[in-house]
Amino acid sequence: MTQSSINWVAIDADPRFQRLHAKKMAFLTGLMIFSLVYYFLLPVGAAYFTDIYKIKVYGVVNVGILFALSQFIVAWGIAFYYTAKAKDFDAMAAELVREAEKIGAK
Repeated sequence: MTQSSINWVAIDADPRFQRLHAKKMAFLTGLMIFSLVYYFLLPVGAAYFTDIYKIKVYGVVNVGILFALSQFIVAWGIAFYYTAKAKDFDAMAAELVREAEKIGAK
C-alpha cells in the first residue's frame, strides 16, 4: 500500500495511537520538567545558596563543583532511562505500523 492511500485521520483516531501518544507525552513531559529543574538548581544555588555550594568536600573540590559534575551523570542517566523506556513505545508503534493498512485503508 502506498503512503498516499493510507487514511492518516483514521490512524490518528485509533485508540492505540492515542494511548501511545498520551503515554509518550506524559513520559517526555516528566523528563523535561525533571531535567529543567535539575539544570536550574545549579545557577539558582550558586546565586542564592552560596554558603552550601562553598562547602569543601576534598581539597579544592566543593559542593558546587560536585553538583555541576553531577549534571553530566544525570544527563547520561536520563539518556539511558529514555533508551530503556523507548522500547515500550517502539513495541506499541510497531503494532500500529503492522496494522496501518487495516486501520487507515480508504
